[in-house]
Amino acid sequence: MPGMVLDSSMTLAWFLPDEQAAAAVELMDRVTAEGALVPTLWPIEVGNAFLNAERRGRITAAERSHGLRLLGRLPIEIDGDTGTEAWSGSFELAERYDLTLYDAVYLELAIRRGLPLASLDAALCRAAQIAGAPIAGG
Repeated sequence: MPGMVLDSSMTLAWFLPDEQAAAAVELMDRVTAEGALVPTLWPIEVGNAFLNAERRGRITAAERSHGLRLLGRLPIEIDGDTGTEAWSGSFELAERYDLTLYDAVYLELAIRRGLPLASLDAALCRAAQIAGAPIAGG
């Protein structure tokens, strides 16, 4: 069983120099050892962020390729029920906690699977705490 739900903000902090945080590095080691669970939008969201970072000169093409290769080797499981929950549980959480639906899918997944949420997004972490979902590394 995966050890946490991993969001894109935490993932990107591993690779984008201006977003790195000590907590993120520790959680990468945990994901390597325990695995992580992500919603179906995660690969698209992370890939798009890498693409935009390269276009804006924040990373090189080589750094992008290396980062995506490394992510592909990590024990990260993609949840198959994200779409089913998007217009129900996730939507309700987005409304209740004033989140984007993109962020709410991470919270819904953490609650549904009983896993801590690994995120650097302040609003998402606040919502998780109020909802009673533990924060990984927090």
